[in-house]
Amino acid sequence: MIVTSENSNTLAWEKMDNLLPAIVQDALSGKVLMQGYMNQDALATTLDSGKVTFFSRSKLRLWQKGETSGNTLDLVSVAADCDFDSLLVLANPNGPTCHTGVESCWFEGNTPSFTFLADLERLLAARKGADPKSSYTASLYNKGIKRIAQKVGEEGVETALAATVHDKEELKNEAADLLYHLTVLLQASDMSLDDALSVLRERQK
Repeated sequence: MIVTSENSNTLAWEKMDNLLPAIVQDALSGKVLMQGYMNQDALATTLDSGKVTFFSRSKLRLWQKGETSGNTLDLVSVAADCDFDSLLVLANPNGPTCHTGVESCWFEGNTPSFTFLADLERLLAARKGADPKSSYTASLYNKGIKRIAQKVGEEGVETALAATVHDKEELKNEAADLLYHLTVLLQASDMSLDDALSVLRERQK
């Protein structure tokens, strides 16, 4: 269930002593970032402000994630599980989430390889407008859409040729080049991989 201000009272507050565990997940990469606890006021504040807010069990008060560090979490959505006694919060992080200064509180664990695409996309987005001499990516942006699109075409052909001759090592490398240049092209067009994925999701229905 997607949680809103109107239906939040249907959650199992009494069952959980008025505190629900809230897992925060990066809305772009899918990485699990942290866990906190929300009472009704924390949830209401989160939904109203758009900033993820918890109830601190040690300080016995509401605390907005990043209120001291500035590493806030911009709310995308809140969902309840099937028993209405835990929350999944999708958010866009503004800086590292863990108090140790790293991205996730589970920094020693493994993450699915697909999350790297989101990391790559954020990195490429950050290089828009940078000094063309600072990186290959910045130089591509500087050359404009036409040149970037040309590179996507070249890499697409090279990927297809590698597959045709059954050169798996070359196919792997050319596919990586294609994904990279396609991501740059989308960013240069003020779009993202998610825009393409949303089309695929629609087609699957």
